[in-house]
Amino acid sequence: MTAATDRHSRSNGQGQGRRWIRDEKRLAIMLRDGMCCSYCGVGVENEVVMTLDHLTPHSQGGTNDATNLTMACRRCNSARGNRGWREFAHAVADYINHGVTAAQIIAHIETSVQRPLDLSAAKELISRRGTFTAALRDNMG
Repeated sequence: MTAATDRHSRSNGQGQGRRWIRDEKRLAIMLRDGMCCSYCGVGVENEVVMTLDHLTPHSQGGTNDATNLTMACRRCNSARGNRGWREFAHAVADYINHGVTAAQIIAHIETSVQRPLDLSAAKELISRRGTFTAALRDNMG
């Protein structure tokens, strides 16, 4: 599939779920982001569904590049809606009142997305554990 085809199919609502990104890249991003939601801080050990959030949505020219993706729990990813991610960081900081400021959330995301992905470590974990799900489950503790 070409990038243009991928972009077209995503804008039509296809390619959702885990199939739009390779498992090793998804796991590498999750490891890069500390296995927790970049907005509210909930971790995978809390058995919440984790997703990847496009900081700039496809509809606004965003890509699937790692620098445009951050880990988010399903609740935060859904709640963000059409708001920009920085605006949403302010809403999360105010709503959750978890002692983390919007500026800290924004700084965390800006720093995280610039870190290189360790694809080899993610591939190794998946290979050793057998599946993406097993690799994720075994890294929750």
